Amino acid sequence: MKIVIFQKGFNYSQDGPGNRLVYHMQGCNMRCPWCANPEGMAASGGTACDAEALLEEIQRSRSMFFEGGGVTFTGGEPTMQFEALGFLLRALKGQGIDTAIETNGTYPRLPELFDCIDHLIVDFKQPFAQRHRAITGVDSSNLLSNLRRAAQEHPDVLVRIPFVNGYNASREDMERFARVLSEFGGVPVELLRYHEYGRAKWDRMGLTYPVENGFVSEEQVSGFLSILHAHGVRTVRT
Repeated sequence: MKIVIFQKGFNYSQDGPGNRLVYHMQGCNMRCPWCANPEGMAASGGTACDAEALLEEIQRSRSMFFEGGGVTFTGGEPTMQFEALGFLLRALKGQGIDTAIETNGTYPRLPELFDCIDHLIVDFKQPFAQRHRAITGVDSSNLLSNLRRAAQEHPDVLVRIPFVNGYNASREDMERFARVLSEFGGVPVELLRYHEYGRAKWDRMGLTYPVENGFVSEEQVSGFLSILHAHGVRTVRT
């Protein structure tokens, strides 16, 4: 079995707990204007790796998984390679290695993997369905369905909101986010403030970076946190 990745490396605490070996899997079904990894959007590209060789690489790295660390699969969107992702996650769980994925949550079969994911990180881009499709190109109904199931069935879920001025930072957006998230039974939420780390990549790829004036102010952040807390939503920072 082949797994196509476009980047890998260690990261501490930001993609799950502890020190983690992070694999960025090729391909994404969304086209978020602020994407920091545009090279991972297309289904083609990246490097095809043999699954068994990748598992051996992970085994050799076990000494680096300190403070509760392990392996995280992100993207792109890891569920675009669903069968390969499932194979890797189940093999790693069988070896006692801590697993995490960061996903946009839209793949309908995502709940099939809940039992082999220790830490489920789900990005939530826009709370209004029509705007979600307009911004990302993808419907949000599967995302919301999967989040509801995860809130009921998975012991460790984190919702991340990439907070971007002009795309999901209006008062209306904040209120809607809070109402929706309050339905998920105490699942913690993290705000990821907009940054332009991906702009240079868009430029190198000959693409026009779509976001202008995307930075959010301290006032917007504190206002959003206040709204979330008023609705009983727990927030965290990693």
